[in-house]
Amino acid sequence: MLRVEHLTKRYASGRGDVVAIDDICCAVPSGAGIVLAGRSGSGKTTLLNCIGALERPDTGSVYFNDMALHALSVRQQSLFRREFVGFVFQSGNLLPWLSVRENLMMPLAINGVRPQQGFRRISELLELFGLRGYENAFPTELSGGESQRVAFARAVAHKPSLLLADEPTASLDSVNSAVLIQEIISLCQLEGTTFVLATHDNDLIDMASQVLWLKDGRVHTHR
Repeated sequence: MLRVEHLTKRYASGRGDVVAIDDICCAVPSGAGIVLAGRSGSGKTTLLNCIGALERPDTGSVYFNDMALHALSVRQQSLFRREFVGFVFQSGNLLPWLSVRENLMMPLAINGVRPQQGFRRISELLELFGLRGYENAFPTELSGGESQRVAFARAVAHKPSLLLADEPTASLDSVNSAVLIQEIISLCQLEGTTFVLATHDNDLIDMASQVLWLKDGRVHTHR
C-alpha cells in the first residue's frame, strides 16, 4: 500500500520559495496504480521523486508497505530504491555500452539474483515485450519504441514492489503507447506491483482507473 499524506516540497529561487507540491494526499492499494496528470510544471515529477525516495519532502509523509520513506537515511533510501523500486524515464536512460540483454541483467545482478534465474526472467520479459531477437542489439540500434520497451522491461526485471514512470510514452505514437501501457498494467497486476505513472497524455489518462489531477502543485478534481 502506498500512502502520501499532506506532502509539500519547496525550492529556493531568486524570487523566493517556489512551491512545487502543496499538501498532496493520495493512497494506492498494492498491485493497483494511479496516474498523475497535469501540464508541465504542475508538480508531477516532484511528487514522483518524493514517492521514489529520490527527494525528501519538506513536510508530510510517504509510506510504502509500512515503510516511512520520508524518514529514511540517505543509505536506506538508496537500498529501498535498489530493491523495491523500478524507474522508467522519458528518455529511457539505457546504458549505451551494454546490449539489451546486459541492460536487463543489470538490476538482477545488483540485487544478487543468480545468473540462471536471471536468464529465465530475461527470457520471459523479451517475450512479453516483443523483444525476442534484440538480445544482442545496443540501444543506438533500437527505435524509440523499442528503447522504451527495453526500459520498461529493465524496470520490472527484479520484480519491484513499486514501479514509477515519468512521461513514459512521450516518444511513442498513440497505438504503441496504448499497447505498451496495457502490457505494463497487466504485468503489475499479475505480480502485485504498485505503479505510479506521471503524464499529460490524454489517451493514457483515459486508460487509468485512478487519476490524480495536479495544477500548480495542488490537487484538482478535474482536468
